[in-house]
Amino acid sequence: MSIPQQGGGPIERFEQLAEFLAAGEKPREEWRIGTEHEKFGYCADHQLPLPYDGPRSIRAMLEGLRDRFGWEPIHEQDKLIGLQLNGANISLEPGGQLELSGAPLETIHQTCDEVNEHLREVQTVADEIGVRFIGLGTAPIWSQEQMPMMPKGRYRLMTDYMDRVGDLGKQMMYRTCTVQVNLDFASEADMVQKMRVALSLQPVATALFANSPFLDGRPNGMKSWRSHIWQHLDDARTGMLPFMFDAGAGYEAYVDYVLDVPMYFVYRDGKYINALGQSFRDFLKGELPALPGEKPTLSDWADHLTTVFPEARSKKYIEMRGADGGPWRRLCALPALWVGLCYDQSALDAAWDLVKGWDHETREGLRRAAAVDALQGEFNGIKLHDLARETVAIAKSGLKARGRPGANGLIPDETHFLNALEESVETGRVPADELLEKYNGEWNGDLSKIYAEYSY
Repeated sequence: MSIPQQGGGPIERFEQLAEFLAAGEKPREEWRIGTEHEKFGYCADHQLPLPYDGPRSIRAMLEGLRDRFGWEPIHEQDKLIGLQLNGANISLEPGGQLELSGAPLETIHQTCDEVNEHLREVQTVADEIGVRFIGLGTAPIWSQEQMPMMPKGRYRLMTDYMDRVGDLGKQMMYRTCTVQVNLDFASEADMVQKMRVALSLQPVATALFANSPFLDGRPNGMKSWRSHIWQHLDDARTGMLPFMFDAGAGYEAYVDYVLDVPMYFVYRDGKYINALGQSFRDFLKGELPALPGEKPTLSDWADHLTTVFPEARSKKYIEMRGADGGPWRRLCALPALWVGLCYDQSALDAAWDLVKGWDHETREGLRRAAAVDALQGEFNGIKLHDLARETVAIAKSGLKARGRPGANGLIPDETHFLNALEESVETGRVPADELLEKYNGEWNGDLSKIYAEYSY
């Protein structure tokens, strides 16, 4: 979840909303890669989630990272709720999931180095206080009641709102983890093409990274329960954005969509003001009930943009949001997939050719099939296994064309980061399949064994 946005002046013209998005445009040589990933922390001895306070806690983790590795603290109401260093942030999800929001980097080699360094730092501090971390799409055993709430004002407001819409919102907040990548665009047309490809192929990412087959200590009937949650959360702010496939789609269409999403809050003087269900359109007119007579700033707009949760999200960059959190080696595979598809024009065109004939029903049907069956899913005759094979091949061609070497030139390009996905394409198996096989086999239904075998 995002930290409060800063630095935006008053909104004096409606056009500033679209201009805010357009300000993200960058020439190709300035395109960067920002990788985010979340993981669950727990006490090593009793395997329960970390509270915020105490000797073995989220706060102790943040303090350890601050003191040992030089991260700068971020506070809210005198509570340590995050860290920042060299363009990267460490933040907290509602249930204490620890998130790295990586710095904007030029290559996946650099991204993977960043991920590895972060996990080494986390492991160092965790070992000292008897804590461990695990990468999964959902908490496998812990109940909703066992999850702590982090001391962030937006989470208190969101928790209250989730009871009003959908039926799985609090599970999303407190018991899920993701890995995502943030990518740049050069123009409005480039943003639209990338968003269309991203939305269409998120089901492939969901299938390849499916890693949440358990809930409340037993199989839940899905391979990506996390994806299932997003399908039953809040229709006003989630989904596949069919309007992005209309003629004339662009910044203004996206602005209109976001303006119709009910607000959560306004951030003022270090506090979150309850604006649940209120309208940003009213805010623009100075008629927001939460702040009568006051008009929004661009910081308020930036905050509101963080409260929409479609499968691909546009801000000043595009966020790919379809994948479950997972094991170490797949944290670099996710950016490799999307960089390969989106940062080479020939690959992007090939990806669009793959999906441009689909309608909304097909995109939505594949999304649902991916959550249930991962690579074994299909809809309207489209098999996700076959689609994933074609998608990964296109991504590989895009990475080859980028030709970004690593290891001082010893590695010619970034294609090896796709190895884990190529294995899945070859075998048809994704992390959820492996977990279910172990649960039904050598673990003999004892899901507690997942911690020893799959923690970082």
